[in-house]
Amino acid sequence: MKLIILDFDGTIGDTKSLIVKTFQQTIKELCLESRTDEECAATIGLPLIKAFMSLYDIDEATGELYTDTYRRIFYRNNTRGAIQPFPNTIETLHTLHKRGYTLTIASSRNRHTLDEYIAELNIKEIISLVIGADDTENAKPHPEPVLKILQHFACNANDAIVVGDTHFDILMGARAGCHTCGVTYGNGKREELIAADAEYIIEDFAKLADIL
Repeated sequence: MKLIILDFDGTIGDTKSLIVKTFQQTIKELCLESRTDEECAATIGLPLIKAFMSLYDIDEATGELYTDTYRRIFYRNNTRGAIQPFPNTIETLHTLHKRGYTLTIASSRNRHTLDEYIAELNIKEIISLVIGADDTENAKPHPEPVLKILQHFACNANDAIVVGDTHFDILMGARAGCHTCGVTYGNGKREELIAADAEYIIEDFAKLADIL
C-alpha cells in the first residue's frame, strides 16, 4: 500500500464535542424536538443535510434550512483551538510521510473548514489532496470521494487504504475496492466497524504505521 485516504472528524481531529454542542444549539434555536448527545453524535460522518434528515422526518429542502442555521452557529463556536488532534495522529502522519506514503483526506466536512483545520494542525505540507463534501456529488458511504482520489493519483485500489472511525468510512473504502482500517477512539463503535467488515481495527493511530 502506498496511498492513505484518511477521514478527518473522529480520525485525525477530535471534533465531537464541538459538533454535538452546535447540534444542540441549532435544535434549541429552531425549537425542534430534543435529541440526545448520543443521537447527534451518531450522525457524524454524514453530510449535514443527511444528518438532520436522519434525526428528523424532514425533506431535503427543510434539511437545507436546518443546515444553514447549524453552519452559522458552528462558525461562531469554531474558535481557534476548539478542536485538538487525537493522540499520536500528527506524529504518525509525519512518520508515514517521511516513509514515502501519499497522505490524503476524504471527508463529509466542507473544504473551507477542512483547510483551516489542516493548517491549524500543521499538516498542510504533508497532505497531498483533500476531498470535501463540496467536491463530490455523492457523499460517503458512496465510494465517489475515494474514487476521485484514486483517479487523481492513477492509483490501483489495492494499493490504497481508507482509514476512518465510522462504518460510513469503511463502506466507502470497501465499495471502492480499497483496503480499510477502522479506529475505535472516534465517533463510531467497534461493533459497527466489525459489521462493516473493516480489514483492520486499531485502538491507537500509531498502530497504522505497523499495519503498513
